[in-house]
Amino acid sequence: MDVSELKKGLKIVIDGQPWNITEFEFCKPGKGQAMYRCKMKNLLTGSTTEKTYRSSEKDIEKADLEEREMYYSYKEGDFYIFSDAETYEEMRITKEVLKNQAYFLLEEALCTVLLFNGKPVEVTLPFFIEKQIVATEPGARGDTATNVLKPAKIDNGFEIQVPLFINQGDTVKIDTRTGEYVERVKKA
Repeated sequence: MDVSELKKGLKIVIDGQPWNITEFEFCKPGKGQAMYRCKMKNLLTGSTTEKTYRSSEKDIEKADLEEREMYYSYKEGDFYIFSDAETYEEMRITKEVLKNQAYFLLEEALCTVLLFNGKPVEVTLPFFIEKQIVATEPGARGDTATNVLKPAKIDNGFEIQVPLFINQGDTVKIDTRTGEYVERVKKA
């Protein structure tokens, strides 16, 4: 691939690892070759780096990535089992790939799994989920201070920060990208 094809969001391979270009800048100095400055994030480790390419470089390898829609099925030992939405083929994904997202998995939730050379490297969950609070200190009656948070645990032991008015047994909406409380869900 030619260096002129670089752009934000493109995924390339450097030293056998997939990188996502998060920022891109084209620079043409008064003399000499044009340069392409890229900020990149490693899709396997999460580390970031900056790299500058000259316009004469032509040996950039595009990453062999594939996205598949998959449903989360169940946990088996140290693995989380997902099944393909079309073929129902099962795939085992480790906690190292899921990280904290493992706390927000719901059975039969449709997720997007990013594969690099056929191996899962990233899982995108639905942006919001609803979970019940199983343990939190009761809020003091009449305490209406704004933006004051307290710790609360959801059913799998993950701890989030919630407003004082949230009580044990309440259902809350959580943003799976940040792990933060969004709102209380009213049950009919």
